[in-house]
Amino acid sequence: MQNSATDPKIRNLVLAGVFAALTYIVFTFLSIPIPTPGGGKVSVHLGNAFCILGVLLLGTGYGSAAGALGLVVADLLDPVYIIEAPITFVLKLLMGLIAGLVAHRLLHIDEQTEHPRILRAAAIASAAALLFNAICDPLARYAYKILIIGKPAAEVTLAVNMVVTIINSVVSVFVVVILYMALRAPLRKLGLIGESLSEA
Repeated sequence: MQNSATDPKIRNLVLAGVFAALTYIVFTFLSIPIPTPGGGKVSVHLGNAFCILGVLLLGTGYGSAAGALGLVVADLLDPVYIIEAPITFVLKLLMGLIAGLVAHRLLHIDEQTEHPRILRAAAIASAAALLFNAICDPLARYAYKILIIGKPAAEVTLAVNMVVTIINSVVSVFVVVILYMALRAPLRKLGLIGESLSEA
């Protein structure tokens, strides 16, 4: 029987928990809130970057779940965002799944050994996931507010949300690539990430 300290499932769960916490902290404490009509708000933040970074480092399953849970907890603990927690979970999980599909299934980022190929795979996967987010996040939240919550200021919120989401997405691509390239080698050397994780 494998020692719990070296059990890959335990290690993966612990790392997923760390990334969920990091995503929550970055979104909650390192964001710039922008009030919107009707008492809502949107935020300039790097939460999405940590969602995708988790996917690139931990693999599709653990990384997607960690990012989605981290941002859902942030929503649930904020009175303004709490009503959007369900849509946040769906959108961020899908964003993570797209990043994982591109990085691990299509571009095989864990198998790459040449620096330019690794960089390109990280950039393409991040851009694909964040393009999905930039388009679908504002539209899904708009539909959610109109159909489920019925907010009258949804049209104005949509415009502000689109601009902020595009800013977040562009900045996040650079942050993900920089952090992934910096963390990949040392974490692999420590045996904390690798092919077994990416297949999870």
